[in-house]
Amino acid sequence: MTTYREAGVDIDAGDEFVDRIKPLVRSTFRPEVLTDLGGFGGLFRLQAQQYEDPVLVSGTDGVGTKLKIAFMMDRHDTVGIDLVAMCVNDIVVSGAEPLFFLDYFATGKLAVDKAQQVVAGIAEGCRQAGCALIGGETAEMPSMYAEGEYDLAGFAVGVVDKPKIIDGKTITPGDAVLGFASSGLHSNGYSLARRVFFDKAKLDFRAMLPELDRPLGEVLLTPTRIYAKQILALLREFPIKGIAHITGGGITENLPRVLPNGSRARINRKAWPIPPLFQALSRVGEVDRAEMFRVFNMGIGLILVVPAHLVTPVLSKAEDLGERGWQIGEIVSWSGSEPEVDYVD
Repeated sequence: MTTYREAGVDIDAGDEFVDRIKPLVRSTFRPEVLTDLGGFGGLFRLQAQQYEDPVLVSGTDGVGTKLKIAFMMDRHDTVGIDLVAMCVNDIVVSGAEPLFFLDYFATGKLAVDKAQQVVAGIAEGCRQAGCALIGGETAEMPSMYAEGEYDLAGFAVGVVDKPKIIDGKTITPGDAVLGFASSGLHSNGYSLARRVFFDKAKLDFRAMLPELDRPLGEVLLTPTRIYAKQILALLREFPIKGIAHITGGGITENLPRVLPNGSRARINRKAWPIPPLFQALSRVGEVDRAEMFRVFNMGIGLILVVPAHLVTPVLSKAEDLGERGWQIGEIVSWSGSEPEVDYVD
């Protein structure tokens, strides 16, 4: 008799996995969650009466080839944080509070211990963001993935009152550009980083580079910073005009996405310290400065555009919230057809 297990799918392992992650998932629940893990869909009661005109904001993302570092090190407890971060940081830039999150975990053969570590990271990310993990999908697909490997995708939904949407339309010349520290590469640029460190330089993830205070693999696996609670706190106190999540494409590609036509961001590259990992990448890979700024966040994970007179109070409040920030530039007039970033030193 042929069984599903013989075909490569272990239903019993899947059931064990669900039982193991239930406490992790429940630890993220908010009062609005109406269902437990295991239903066909997660139910979340939107408290619409709290808003004048509630608008749902959604985002989806993955972890990218940063997963290759996790496979290399056989460490899986942090990539779930990255997954949540990449989604919730994208929706908070609109001024939205993250409400709930769903994940998709796909692998060739389910390794319960490893998958549990991944979900533990997802749950930790949700707690950091203040959103509930209300469901997901675990797909065991034989022959689709290399042995021991998996892929992740995440989906976040938040809400913002329509009059309070942050869309950059009110940005004007003279406004200040504030940058907040990243925790590292976050979850972008890993294809280039892996090529530099492992393919070309033939380094091991245990390598100690002169710029770094920890082994290379540990530094590369540092989780993406989640800014949601801090940004929402700033929004309650200050009229922030624009917010940009600095992901793939760096400041060069991401900041213009929130700028109105007729404006340009003038960024001072000496306004903040470039973290050692980026210095190591540039040195080892002989990657020129323009390419570094076009690919990586270079130590700035999130950018706010605020009226110039609010620079000091916003940075001071952000510091109270645990964020390290700098004024990294200003908005100037621009006659070009599309907004852009202009770097100065």
